[in-house]
Amino acid sequence: MESKEINIRDPFVLKNNGVYYLYGTRARSFGRGTGGFDVYTSKDLTAWSEPIECFCSDQYSLNREVNWAPEVHCYQGKYYMLATFTQENGLRGTYILRADNPAGPFAPHSCGAVTPTDWECLDGTLYIENDIPYLVFCHEHTQIIDGTVCYVPLNQTLTAANGEAKVLFSGSSPFYADKPAPDKHFITDGPFLYRTKAGVLLMIWSTFVQGKYAECIVRFHDGITGSFEHLAPLTADDGGHGMIFEADGQLFLTLHSPNQTGFERPHFLPITDQGDHLEIQPL
Repeated sequence: MESKEINIRDPFVLKNNGVYYLYGTRARSFGRGTGGFDVYTSKDLTAWSEPIECFCSDQYSLNREVNWAPEVHCYQGKYYMLATFTQENGLRGTYILRADNPAGPFAPHSCGAVTPTDWECLDGTLYIENDIPYLVFCHEHTQIIDGTVCYVPLNQTLTAANGEAKVLFSGSSPFYADKPAPDKHFITDGPFLYRTKAGVLLMIWSTFVQGKYAECIVRFHDGITGSFEHLAPLTADDGGHGMIFEADGQLFLTLHSPNQTGFERPHFLPITDQGDHLEIQPL
């Protein structure tokens, strides 16, 4: 099948032994009650397999409400899926699953959610710095109005947090953010970290800019715990929740667009690593 036939949100690509594995949120019902996640495989980013279920949330009593934003990382020889589910207390959080290969089947690995259990959280991503695994995630606007991007260190086995969660920034803080208004919510979602060829740490994330879903970018000056600055959004044309991967020497940004239930599709946009920032190449 072609990518235009794949209806998912939050696309994430892992390359393993010459095969591209595409994960994402089953888009029907905005990822609620969907029973788990699928993976699509390809050798050329053009022809994709039919969906293969790689995690069944019903099997592990994790289909309480949302099944959101699966992403898979190879860590210490195993494959770890980070995904958002609704906890028993009704609040969302990031869980970590594990499998022996990227096609699954994945099974729960962490001791429940690794985000603060009394926070409404989503979209955890894994980032390793100085051999310390970090979870970078979002504290949802649904609980705090002005959503934030946060990080928390994990233990070496990725079963639990290993410290306190710290806030990086709020959705209203970038210079391009819409002006605050009474009861206005600021959304933060989809963080993903990338270190450039020059060693500069960047993070992409998504929000709404002038009513359109956007892929934004932050540049760190001294690692995840250091200072940073907001750069101009990469794109603000109703696409977002992206990640970055390489295919045959070409860097790609994958994101879903449009941000409209039932019509979301994964897109693969060639980008250029400029050393201290990224640029989307003209199509």
